[in-house]
Amino acid sequence: MDKEKNFISLIEKNKGIILKIIRIYQVNAADQLDLSQEIIYQLWKSYLSFQENSSFSTWMYRVAINTALTFMKQTIRRKNINKSIVINELEEPVFADELQSRPDELSMFYNAVQELNEIEKAIIFYYLEGLNHKEIGKNLGISEENARVKLHRTKEKLQKIINNRYYGKA
Repeated sequence: MDKEKNFISLIEKNKGIILKIIRIYQVNAADQLDLSQEIIYQLWKSYLSFQENSSFSTWMYRVAINTALTFMKQTIRRKNINKSIVINELEEPVFADELQSRPDELSMFYNAVQELNEIEKAIIFYYLEGLNHKEIGKNLGISEENARVKLHRTKEKLQKIINNRYYGKA
């Protein structure tokens, strides 16, 4: 019972990680809800064997992103669509109280993120979480230098997407 209470406390403390991942990997509110439930389920399933070799949040990043990637692939297969994600308006958001009143710029950002590939989304997520190049590389299994280059290119790509979509410039 203590393990369950501890888990719930840790999830509550780190729920921002889940919120960011579901916003980055899913646009549709129903898919966001499904993904958040799947992430929590996978975290609980994995938590029983969590050995605390790393911090809970670092471990949570890995489990949550891997779950999001798997979920995304399953969603694509299930909906029988290709890998290009169609940007839809966000319906009723998951964690509505946390996601309400988001400024337009943040909505623009999350919509633009939908055009990134899975690795680019992970890189942006880790960057938003304040991880440095070395930590991003470690979490993705790439070198620090490769993480630096990929982050730079991904930020440039996001800027181009936002400029093209919202400001009509390249």
